[in-house]
Amino acid sequence: MGRGRQKAKHTKIARELKSFSPEVNYDALERELTGHGPGDHYDAEIAKWAEYADDYEGESKHA
Repeated sequence: MGRGRQKAKHTKIARELKSFSPEVNYDALERELTGHGPGDHYDAEIAKWAEYADDYEGESKHA
């Protein structure tokens, strides 16, 4: 492919990407970013790590 055809192809792709605007499901995005959603184990994980932190702090105070 010659340089002119290659540049034209890149220009075409750049124009398509510039005008591309996908549909966004903001509710699903919010659930994903906050970690809350149906079937989520978020609270269990927090409790597990909080318990671990409490145990760790207790050991360091006695050492």
